[in-house]
Amino acid sequence: MDKRPPVVEMRGIVKTFPGVVANRNVDLRIYPGEVHALLGENGAGKTTLMNILYGLYPADSGQIWVRGQKVAVQNPNAAIGLGIGMVHQHFMLIPSFTVTENIVLGKEPVRSRAFVDMRAAAETVQELSQRYGLKVDPHARVESISVGMQQRVEILKALYRGAEVLILDEPTAVLTPQEVEELKDITDGLASQGKAVIFITHKLKEVKEMSSRITVIRRGEVVGQVSTHDVSAAQLANMMVGREVDLRVAKKEANPGATVLCLSNVEAFDDRGLPALRGLDLEIRRGEILGLAGVDGNGQTELVEVVSGLRRPTSGQIQLNGRDVTKLPVRGKTASGIGHIPEDRQRYGVVMDFSIAENSVLGAQHKKPFAAGISLRYDRIRQYARRLVQEYDVRTPGIDVPVSKLSGGNQQKVVVGRELDRDPDLLIAAQPTRGLDVGAIEFVHRRLVEHRDQGNAVLLVSFELDEVMALSDRIAVIYEGKIVAVVDPNETSEEELGLLMAGGHVEAGKGA
Repeated sequence: MDKRPPVVEMRGIVKTFPGVVANRNVDLRIYPGEVHALLGENGAGKTTLMNILYGLYPADSGQIWVRGQKVAVQNPNAAIGLGIGMVHQHFMLIPSFTVTENIVLGKEPVRSRAFVDMRAAAETVQELSQRYGLKVDPHARVESISVGMQQRVEILKALYRGAEVLILDEPTAVLTPQEVEELKDITDGLASQGKAVIFITHKLKEVKEMSSRITVIRRGEVVGQVSTHDVSAAQLANMMVGREVDLRVAKKEANPGATVLCLSNVEAFDDRGLPALRGLDLEIRRGEILGLAGVDGNGQTELVEVVSGLRRPTSGQIQLNGRDVTKLPVRGKTASGIGHIPEDRQRYGVVMDFSIAENSVLGAQHKKPFAAGISLRYDRIRQYARRLVQEYDVRTPGIDVPVSKLSGGNQQKVVVGRELDRDPDLLIAAQPTRGLDVGAIEFVHRRLVEHRDQGNAVLLVSFELDEVMALSDRIAVIYEGKIVAVVDPNETSEEELGLLMAGGHVEAGKGA
């Protein structure tokens, strides 16, 4: 037990929502200079607890103490005044503003009592970034920088406002492996300077690598508080879900058949009008999972959008089961047999204000049995949604709850369930386990393998290299908009794959 006084202590926190107890008598102590992981399943109550600490939700009962004083955290401004900052899973940045403008927004330095001193602001941002090892360009526009750099901006925004306790909500969910390593260096650096870092996560590997202590929450209750060095990943998984979890992907050897998807010399621009796909060729067969590996920004997003119909290619041909589908829109591609789990679920996967039931039939709401003429058959929709919620373990008090009220992981389960249940010939699975806990990841991996074994094709796009290596029957490496290699995961190491992803070469004989 740490004998130092905690910087933050939460005692007996209770929070309920209609039909669900999110937090049940939760106790939590956070000490200065530590990286503390808050680990649990989707919907376990992790983010709710931190939203209470940050003043976004009021607790129904319980107490919060900061530096030995009992406090009332009524809103985020009060939390910031107490030295508590929070970086949300979905960033709160204005894309058209510069890095500096986003960081100082609402607390701008002024001169002559009337004019914002942006030069002084940029100098302050530069000094902060150097002090905490968070390299950023103060003058860059947020819309032009990587996701990892945007996260740094969010962290600097909190530090600029005097945060001594920094809450990171699922901080690695949108990062590349390289950016995860950089984040570890950042959190270690903050802890070494006496800051307390709390990060909400479900990823066992990163918990083991990044934290010093772990609090595990299951269904709203604390089930354990442990030192990271004293517990294994298997033990943590058991604590999270209350049962043993197979951390390996069990699958038999693939039996590939006829070609389902064939891309020939496909080219496309990105949102800035710059070339993103440059004469790309790719083939996926029935009965196989083809993994796409690459550093973010090398054309993965544009490739997925071109195949799914969200983006028109400028040249080349896309064939599905021998039929030219190059110019078909999203509905046409879906009707032809393409399912799509999008990497940005909130933008492309769900309608946030719609209920779970309504979201469960998106894309098929105009078809039988969900429609009769121009009328929706809500009895059939609700019946279908109830089955999906049960089968995919969506944690919700009911199917009429808006999707916006679900945790990110449960939103992902709605999308994954909907797309897999349609049994498409080709399933595009872009970051399919993003935001999911270890139990749900095990379930999704098993369902993807089952989809393959039923004779369908799966295009897996993931920044989790261990996921790509474990699930894929072949791995296509994309670099600067081209497929530069197709390799057998059984004959390739992560190091060799990383070299190819960076534009390098490996010895001959690794192809598939």
